[in-house]
This record gives sequence, structure tokens and C-alpha cells, in this order.
Amino acid sequence: MAMEEATLAGGCFWCTEAVFTDVIGVSRVESGYIGGETANPDYRSVCSGNTGHAEAVRLTFDSDVVGYADLLDIFFHVHDPTQLNRQGNDVGTQYRSAIFPHSDEQKALAEAAIEQAATEWDDPVVTTIEPLGDWYKAEDYHQDYFEREGSRNPYCMAVVAPKLQKFRKSYQARLKRSAVS
Repeated sequence: MAMEEATLAGGCFWCTEAVFTDVIGVSRVESGYIGGETANPDYRSVCSGNTGHAEAVRLTFDSDVVGYADLLDIFFHVHDPTQLNRQGNDVGTQYRSAIFPHSDEQKALAEAAIEQAATEWDDPVVTTIEPLGDWYKAEDYHQDYFEREGSRNPYCMAVVAPKLQKFRKSYQARLKRSAVS
């Protein structure tokens, strides 16, 4: 086992967390905040847009099972990397598309993934590569949010569920057994 971490921001962390929770080789997905100036931010302050943080997920994965490049491929297919500081109706720098590499190797793979994504989208890709800074775990009620609240929350039903369904259809070979059934 070769355990590594990846930190990705692709809009609302509820969407991103729901997708990566289903990926074979990903053992942990944690929602949180990264890339800002304020120490110990909370959801309300991040949503204000004044802290500079992005809503993000930190993945723990077995690189012998799923590679970082594979995770980036999924990342670029489950959000729109051409929308600057937004994903759909979620607007603000906290919803930016960003990659926070944990190593020089991850940075090189992120650069290559952005170049590849640019060939697949009609509009310019605006995903940034940002330095890995302080990570702040989001409040407990944000963890496993879709799993707990998805069937009751209108936002989840309208935004998260369709993304998750599209992901599951396109990446069947990458799904944990529990996601297939």
C-alpha cells in the first residue's frame, strides 16, 4: 500500500466529496478549507468570500490502486474548470477550481492534467495550481453531507445527485462495489 493525499477544490465540497467517496482506492475524503489568509476559518466566514479560502476536499488514497493522474481525470470531468470563481449558481472565490499539490510530482501531473483538460473544453480552463497551505477541516456537519442529507436537501437533489449519477455512469470501472449497487 502506498498511501498519499490529494487536495482539490472544484466548487461546493458536498459535490466533490460525494464523488470521490465512491472511488476505488480512496480510503478517506474530508471536506475543508484551504488557500486563504484567515486562521481557523469557519463555514460562515468562508462563504462571505473574505477569507480567501476555497471549499475543498482532502483525499487519502492508495496510489497502488488509483493514481493521482486518475483522480485528476475524474476531477476535471465532475466539475466545470472553465468557470472562474463559480460552479453553476455557487458564486465566489470559495468555489474556485484549484489544485493544491502535495509534492513536485503531483504539481507536474496537475500541470499535465490542466493541459489535457484544455483540449477537452471549448472555453479556457481557469483551474489554478496553488501552494499547499494550511488545511482546516470543515465543521462535522459538512462531513459525509450528501450521504446523510442528500435525499432531504433540495440543493443536493438538484446539484449533487445529477453530478454523482453522471460520474457513476462514466466511471463504472473506478467505483467501489457499494456505489455500483
